[in-house]
Amino acid sequence: MNKPIRVFHLIKGLGRGGAEMLLPSTLRQSNLERFTYGYGYFLPWKDAAVPDLAAQGAEVVCFEARNNLQILLSARRVAAHLRRWGADVLHCHLPIAGVVGRTAGKLAGVPVVYTEHGPMENYHPATRMLNLLTWHWQKGVVAVSQDAADSIHRHTRSEVPVRVVLNGVDTDYFCRDPQAAAELRAELGVPEGAPLIGTIVVFRAQKALHQWLHAARRLRDLHRDARFVIVGDGPLREPLQQLAGELGLDGALHFAGLQHEVRPYLSAMDLYLMSSDFEGLPVALLEALSIRLPVVSTAVGGIPELIESGRNGLLVPPGDPAALADAVTRLLADGALRESIAAAGRRTVEERFSVRRMVAELESLYEGVLARNGNGH
Repeated sequence: MNKPIRVFHLIKGLGRGGAEMLLPSTLRQSNLERFTYGYGYFLPWKDAAVPDLAAQGAEVVCFEARNNLQILLSARRVAAHLRRWGADVLHCHLPIAGVVGRTAGKLAGVPVVYTEHGPMENYHPATRMLNLLTWHWQKGVVAVSQDAADSIHRHTRSEVPVRVVLNGVDTDYFCRDPQAAAELRAELGVPEGAPLIGTIVVFRAQKALHQWLHAARRLRDLHRDARFVIVGDGPLREPLQQLAGELGLDGALHFAGLQHEVRPYLSAMDLYLMSSDFEGLPVALLEALSIRLPVVSTAVGGIPELIESGRNGLLVPPGDPAALADAVTRLLADGALRESIAAAGRRTVEERFSVRRMVAELESLYEGVLARNGNGH
């Protein structure tokens, strides 16, 4: 019997972002008779996913670095670890880790796979240049959506094969919990019957949370009992909290901060609202759909590949908080539409965006890379 294929994942941090939280989710569904997984990251303060990975028996190592320059200078350390660990495949996520991983893979003689989680147009120019310079040092590229794949083809002329593997969600894990919902709504002081509108997000510019807050202010004017919750944290937290105060949302909006377990928050929500300016294929949105939440979102990145407006969610143009508020109002006014959209969203993730399907496609990709690389597995 062949020994297991050893796949090492490399990512900038293991915080609560979508790309990061996919790693423990996919590990739970992996074929551990055929594959062994290890994980490496650079930013020691971004470690929210580490306990979950470790609890599943995975080895996790931090190549400690404080900034992007130190990360870029870590390739030899990573290469040495790949040799010691006996990696057969290195799978890199996000652009900075991609540059380091390709270099380390070349030094260690380990074939590299890279996942593109969003459009390359939004890279910093220096990051995009470094990625393009090292792009041909990898054996395969995964795009999380067709939009991400199209972006790759616009920016690269490489013969490295690109395969679309849609992000997935564990539909058994992400199910509504009515008891947890009731307890959390009571804890947040949400009146009985009041609509709770929420999102799970990293506080970054791309998420356009200032637009979300302006939409919330408009909704508050239209629906005096509406309440709002934002789960997450990030570098823009302070100015966003200040804006919420200026908009008079303090009594209606709860900033929940980082939460390791988000299912009670999703269960407590009546509607999920996204305001992003650009995206790949957001994992939090898949989780919301899986838990049967009706969704209103901006039509950016890979989201229109997931949401068919009017069937399993409502889409609006980016940069338009009035359109967001109007779409939410439409759903609040029509219970039958809310229910049909919520049910269709759950069916969508069950049929096309399950994590089992995602893992099977990735493990097939690893086997193909090794076969093309002449590996004996």
